[in-house]
Amino acid sequence: MAKQSAKKKKAPAPKKPAAKADNEVSSYKQNPYIHTPLYDLLHVFERAPDQWAARYILILSAIILRGAVGLGPWSGKGEKPINGDFEAQRHWMEITTHLPINQWYFYDLQYWGLDYPPITAYHSWLCGVIGNVIDSRWFELDASRGIETSAIKTFMRYTSLISELVVLFPAILQLVSLLGGKKLKLGRMHQIVVIAMIIYQPPLILIDHGHFQFNSVMLGFFLYSVSELIKDNLLMASVWFVASILFKQMSLYYSPYIFFYILSKLFTPKPKLAQTIASFDFAKFIAVGATVVASIAAVLIPFFIAAQDAAEVEKMVRQIVLRMFPFERGLFEDKVANFWCVTNVIFKYREHFTPEQLKILSLGLTIVSILPPCLITFWKNITRKTNNPLMLIYGFSATAWGFYLFSFQVHEKTVLVPLIPSTFLLLSTDPNIVGIIQWINNIGSFSLFPLLKKDGLVLQYATLTLLMNWFVGGFSLPSKSLLWPTQSPLIVKFVIIGTYAATLFYHVVEYFFEPPASLPDLWVILNCVISFGSFSFFYLWLIYHLVKL
Repeated sequence: MAKQSAKKKKAPAPKKPAAKADNEVSSYKQNPYIHTPLYDLLHVFERAPDQWAARYILILSAIILRGAVGLGPWSGKGEKPINGDFEAQRHWMEITTHLPINQWYFYDLQYWGLDYPPITAYHSWLCGVIGNVIDSRWFELDASRGIETSAIKTFMRYTSLISELVVLFPAILQLVSLLGGKKLKLGRMHQIVVIAMIIYQPPLILIDHGHFQFNSVMLGFFLYSVSELIKDNLLMASVWFVASILFKQMSLYYSPYIFFYILSKLFTPKPKLAQTIASFDFAKFIAVGATVVASIAAVLIPFFIAAQDAAEVEKMVRQIVLRMFPFERGLFEDKVANFWCVTNVIFKYREHFTPEQLKILSLGLTIVSILPPCLITFWKNITRKTNNPLMLIYGFSATAWGFYLFSFQVHEKTVLVPLIPSTFLLLSTDPNIVGIIQWINNIGSFSLFPLLKKDGLVLQYATLTLLMNWFVGGFSLPSKSLLWPTQSPLIVKFVIIGTYAATLFYHVVEYFFEPPASLPDLWVILNCVISFGSFSFFYLWLIYHLVKL
C-alpha cells in the first residue's frame, strides 16, 4: 500500500477573538439594556477608544435637558408677597451677603428665614457674592424681595446647574465606576447606559431645575460617602456624610443605616459570635466619632469666630437646630404620599392627638420601619467576610423609604432622598429588577405631579417622563421593553400593571374633570394614595431582596 499522500491538512490557527461586546457572555455580566433605544443611541461608542466620548456627550445632553426645563416657570412665580422656593434661595443669597454671620439664622424669619444647615448658608453666600459682582440689584437687602427679572432667573438657573456639575455628576461617575466596574464587573457600555439613566432621572431635574432647589449638592456628598464605604474608608465616608447632612438635613434619612453599617465594620467576622464581639475595634470607633465631631466643628468655625462669648455660641447653635427641625409646623403641611397624609383622610390625627403625642407616634413608626434594613445589614456584616456590593444600595434605599413613609414633616420633594440610591439598582443585570426600578422612578415623578402642576411644569413633566420611558423601550414590544418585568412573581406584575393603569386613569380624570366643590383636594389625595401604595410595596420589596442577598 502506497504511503498515504493525502495527509490531513493542518488546521489553521484560530484567530484571536475580538473583544466581546456587551451582549456576549464574557468575563463581564449580561447587559439588560441591549435592546433598548438608549443602548442603540450609545452603542456607536462601544469601541474602547470611543467610550470616553460617551461620557462627555451624556453630560452635554444632560446640561441641555436641564437648560430646557429651566426655561419654564419656577416655584412661586408671580405669587406675591411670599413667592416660593426660588425666592427663598435668592433671599438667602441676599441675607448672607449683606448681614454678619451671627444674624443669618435670626433675620426676619417670617419672610423665608434661613432654615437649612450652615453649608447651604455658605453656598448661598458664595452664589450671592458672584451675583453681586454681576448685578448688585439682584441682592439688595430687603429692596430686592420678589425680583423676577429674566436676568436673575438666568443667574439662579446657572447656580443650580453649575452646582450639580461640580458636585453630583462626578459623584455619580465615581460610584458607577467603583460599584459597577470594580465590584460587579459590568461592561463599560452597561455602566455608561446606567450613568445616562441616573443623570436623566426626571424627578431630580424637575425639582432642581424646574421648581428650583439645590438637592444635587446634598445628594452628591452622600454618593461620595457611599463610595468611601465601598472602599472601607470609614473616616472619609464620615466626613462626606457630615457634609451631606450639613448641606440639607434631609440627608438624615440615611443616618441610621450608615451608623449601623460603620458599626458593623468595626467587628471582624469569626467562627463564633463571642469571638466576633471580642474583635470590636474600639480605637477605630473613637477615630470615627472624633472625625464626625471634628467635621461638624470645622463647619461651625465661622459662627464660633463671630460670637462674642460662649453664651452667643450656644444661642446661635440652638437657633440653627431649631430652624433645621421646625416641629411646630405639625405632622405634615401639603399633601404628600406618606402614611400620615393618606390615613388622615379617614382618621383625623390632630383631633385625637396632641402635637407631642404625634411626634412620639411618628418616631415609633419610623423606628419600626428603619430597623429591619439596619439590623439585617449589621448581622450580615458581622457574620460574613464578604457581602454583595449592592447590599449598601438596598439598605440605604429601604431606610430612606422608611423615613419618607412614616417620619414627621415630610415634603413631596423629599422623595428624591430614597429615589437616588434606589436608582443605582439599575446596575443590576436582572431585567426584572431594572423594570421595577424604572417603575418606582415613574411613580416618584407621578407623586410630584400636583406640585409640578402648581408650578406650571406639566409640559416638562410629561416630556421627561415620556423620554425616559422611551429610553428603556417603553414603546417597544413587551419582550424588548424593560418596563415590564416579565419573569417577576405574579404579585409584582399585578402591582406594576395596576399602578400604571391607575396613573393613566388619574391623568385622564384630572385633565377632563374638576374635583367636586365639597372635595377640592380629591385628585391630589388620589395621587397620594396611588403613590403611597406603590412606595410601601417597593419598601417591602427592598427588604425582601436585602434578606435574600
